[in-house]
Amino acid sequence: MRSWVAWPKQLIIRSLVKKPIKDNAKKKRKKKETADEDSEVQFSLASMAPTLPESLKMLCQWGEDKFRDGRTISFHIEPEVFGYSRKTFLMGSDVRQLASMRELSGTCIAVYQRYLYEQLIAYKMVDMVAFIDPSLIGASGSGNRTVRAQHIRDRLVTAKPGQMFMLPYNSCDHWMLTIVNPNQGTAYFLDPLKRRLPTGDWMSIVETALGMYNSERKRKGRSSVMWKNLAGIPPQPSNKECGYFIMRYMRDIIEDKDLSLFLVKWERRGSSHYTQADINQMRNEWAKFVVKAYV
Repeated sequence: MRSWVAWPKQLIIRSLVKKPIKDNAKKKRKKKETADEDSEVQFSLASMAPTLPESLKMLCQWGEDKFRDGRTISFHIEPEVFGYSRKTFLMGSDVRQLASMRELSGTCIAVYQRYLYEQLIAYKMVDMVAFIDPSLIGASGSGNRTVRAQHIRDRLVTAKPGQMFMLPYNSCDHWMLTIVNPNQGTAYFLDPLKRRLPTGDWMSIVETALGMYNSERKRKGRSSVMWKNLAGIPPQPSNKECGYFIMRYMRDIIEDKDLSLFLVKWERRGSSHYTQADINQMRNEWAKFVVKAYV
């Protein structure tokens, strides 16, 4: 006849048996998800190519093999672009995002800034416009507010007289653009959703950076930053296009070759808008720049 022997509950250890099985299952699922994502990149690049602008089509066709098995291409950005030399890695998912009009990564934005730097050279505007690396100032993965303000300060102290700085900022799930004139203590705010001036972290970071800049230069400057919301910018039609729109804003300001024009065009609400052809032109420029460098 069978019988049960009571055993102290505190001596029963269940987690040691089950946890490894659970962890292994998680690892297998994660590995499968990564493999599926890689496959999606390859499939998407090949299947989307025929419908895309010419240079983007070429990039997707080339990238179908180049990005296979999670491979990347190394992209060097010279110190003149962001004030320091940096290397970034372009992935198949970055190209897929641009090709399918999905939300853009910071790498896509930085690569387009590198392209725009060549336009500044061609237009002899290098002393008029400068860029700040979005990877140093974003809400996620860029450090606390003080660290991000210091990054901005470090770039602003290189300013030429009258030079403006373009700051693409991601608030975790949305791209916005701020243009700072450190000599005037002015910040222009461009939000594709046409919201009012920012509050909280971003406004505090920019104001702290300008205060640091004034201290570094031993300038009295303004006691507070003069913020201007550019409510007349073309608005994004849905919730996915913000990255494309801030890249187009930067492009249009540079293409005008006169830094007084963007304020005249966009200070007040109007009927300005971008067509898909406007966005495609910029997507093709991005792809053409990458094709020229690597293909």
